[in-house]
Amino acid sequence: MLVRALSVAGLLMWKWSVCAAHDIPADVVIQAFVRPEGHRLTVLVRVPLAAMRDFNFPMRDGVVLLDLTEPSRLDAMLREASRQWIVPALTIVEDGRPLAPPGIAAVRASLPSDSSFSEFTRAEGHMLETPLPPDTRLPWNQALFDVALEYPIASDRSRFVVDPQFARFGLRVVTVLRLTLPNDPERAFEFEGDPGPVALDPRWHQAALRFMRLGFRHILDGVDHLLFLFCLVLPYYRSVTSLVVVVTAFTVAHSITLAGAACGYAPDALWFPPLVETLIAASIVYMALENIVLTARPPVVTEAPAMRRRWGMALAFGLVHGFGFSFRLQEMLQFAGSHVVTSLFAFNLGVEVGQLLVLAVVVPVITLTFRAVVPERLGIIIASALAAHVAWHWMVDRGSTLGDYDWSASAAELATLARWSLAAVTVAMLVWLARLLPRGERS
Repeated sequence: MLVRALSVAGLLMWKWSVCAAHDIPADVVIQAFVRPEGHRLTVLVRVPLAAMRDFNFPMRDGVVLLDLTEPSRLDAMLREASRQWIVPALTIVEDGRPLAPPGIAAVRASLPSDSSFSEFTRAEGHMLETPLPPDTRLPWNQALFDVALEYPIASDRSRFVVDPQFARFGLRVVTVLRLTLPNDPERAFEFEGDPGPVALDPRWHQAALRFMRLGFRHILDGVDHLLFLFCLVLPYYRSVTSLVVVVTAFTVAHSITLAGAACGYAPDALWFPPLVETLIAASIVYMALENIVLTARPPVVTEAPAMRRRWGMALAFGLVHGFGFSFRLQEMLQFAGSHVVTSLFAFNLGVEVGQLLVLAVVVPVITLTFRAVVPERLGIIIASALAAHVAWHWMVDRGSTLGDYDWSASAAELATLARWSLAAVTVAMLVWLARLLPRGERS
């Protein structure tokens, strides 16, 4: 009985280890090279072998090590894995025409310490090397799977679009794709999941359209930005002129910091993004509380000083929100090609279109609500109190993470902070002078 129990336990453990080999990997890093040359497009791809979940590769030593003693058998399985996993995950378009399925030029298993995919020529040479020696002790879940694909193309000067769909390879998939064009410097892309069609060398209108869509989606997904915009315009929903002034001030301010940060004029310290996110939440709390105070004194809401204060705050807080917009933009500028300025303008235009669309929906809803549901003063106070409550929790949660970061800064980062601080002080002085000017006129 004891022998039978041990046998059953061993069988169960062996089955568990085989099943575990098919679990979805948590983090997968994929490296790829794309090189058009003449009438051939070469694509080199490196993925972890563990991402090939539907294949039982030949094993030895208790289903732990990859069996390299039969190279032809392993080669056949790697080619089949390429046909089922790699080739369907890559759609490549040449000048608007999808390329025919590629030929599989070479496949191989590599050691996790292999560094040949640091550059194209080394990776290409690595694919031509002899397979690993049969006695190599290579755990299957640490092995790398390399494949070389060759696509027939019309010309290496064509415009190529790649649609990589590697997200199913793991729970979190990061792809590093590098394009090497004839006589041009290498261009690198890095993205998480499936980014959709990526123009490797986009024309200006392709870059503009992509970034305009990106800015539009970003503002619609940015709940904190929209909540700030709501609090900003809430007391002035009846005045088109006031709305235009406030929104324009906010737009001008965040455009300045957005452009500056996108061009590298922003601290790159780890603590800077959470600091900005905390300040964005704080800006919502401030605007919401100001709405409550202003509404408690109805005449102040319509007076010119209140309006000047409002556009001044829009200008000041817009500088902070611009940094928030830039975090997403900086990740995506790699897809702009040589059209960085065009992409920057298009992203900002997409943000503004999104803001106007939101205002076109929100203002009529506010108007109907205050007419049919709740009096205006009470409605502004209730809405602002709810916004302050939500933003307060955001501010506390985001602020609590700041203590986990190293607040040391380099000389360059300190200089950058000094420049932006000077810009903020200049804006504050202009707002202060604008508020004082009418008083002098009245005297």
